[in-house]
Amino acid sequence: MVPFGGYLMPVQYSDLSVGESHAWTREKASIFDVGHMVQYHVEGPGAEAFLETLTPSGVKDLAPGQAALSTLLIPGTGGISDDCIITRLEAGPRHLFYLVANAGCRDKDFKFLTEALEKWDQSVNPQVQVRHLEHDGKPYGLIALQGPLAAEILQSTLATTCKVDVNNWWFGNAKTVTLALPSGESLPIVASRGGYTGEDGFELSIHPAQTVEVTKLLLDTAGPEKLRLAGLGARDSLRLEAGMCLYGHDLDDSTTPVEAALSWIIPQSRRSGPGASFNGAEAIVPQLVAPSKGGAGVSRRRVGFIVEGSPAREGAEIVDADGNSLGKITSGCPSPTLKKNIAMGYIKEGKHKSGTEVFVVVRGKKRKAVVTKMPFVPNKYFKER
Repeated sequence: MVPFGGYLMPVQYSDLSVGESHAWTREKASIFDVGHMVQYHVEGPGAEAFLETLTPSGVKDLAPGQAALSTLLIPGTGGISDDCIITRLEAGPRHLFYLVANAGCRDKDFKFLTEALEKWDQSVNPQVQVRHLEHDGKPYGLIALQGPLAAEILQSTLATTCKVDVNNWWFGNAKTVTLALPSGESLPIVASRGGYTGEDGFELSIHPAQTVEVTKLLLDTAGPEKLRLAGLGARDSLRLEAGMCLYGHDLDDSTTPVEAALSWIIPQSRRSGPGASFNGAEAIVPQLVAPSKGGAGVSRRRVGFIVEGSPAREGAEIVDADGNSLGKITSGCPSPTLKKNIAMGYIKEGKHKSGTEVFVVVRGKKRKAVVTKMPFVPNKYFKER
């Protein structure tokens, strides 16, 4: 157990090593307790417009039940204050959105949202409310059911009155479900198909009174031959194989979405005209266009690496054959799936193309590294064919 984001979090459980837990998730299914993540409701007729001032996503285009990866952006610079998931739960008249952000940014995000709300003149603009998702002062639980058996396990635990077919439930969509709890009383659960491992899976937002009961139900129904608890150790190696960022390491206040290879979260409708009115748009929009085409471009980009010899960890310097600095590693570990050392980091523009050979300085020695496309391990999201 380690302290993180105001909680004590499990790095691993006693029945499996980190590597074994990683492999178990890839082959069967695991439950991750991610209740340390911060869950918000953003609601009101002004919710869409409010969120579109803070993020570059096309919030107005989200259908009920549809989610999008996004970023909270700093005014002026376009730096990433945090990354988050935004889901539209209801359209009018409530205009209810569900936002999940990082535990390590708990205080910073609350300050960010509060200050933004204070600037949102509700005497002129439509009303909007931002509140933590909690009951009687206790935050809602959040568990991630991840792995190729996740859909089978969730389907088998749905209440008979819950007419949801997981075979028609696509990645990036949320549904309200009820499970067949032994206690007989089942409160609604918002379940989102997705996760942080690259595997198929679901994240379940659960009333605090039933978080433990739901977790036990899933474990008991599936049995230990299919489902195990997994900790932060496996979660980190899984997300790195999937090419996913960890805030505070691969993303920070000084990094824009374009530098972070997250330009895809910015739809065309938000790249010009009235749509380009989000925080930091004046810095980000020019970065989307290369200098050769009249834009500003960027000086560095986030990429993946395969590293020979010892694994490269956060802070390791990326250099060329002559020892000239090209960038820094932000995350790295041995890949349990590939049996190779993988990493991600920021490298000088022009050196970011896949196949480019560079060096990473590990313990004072230059190790050969190759720029590699991410994800390192193909994702298995359940997408509409």
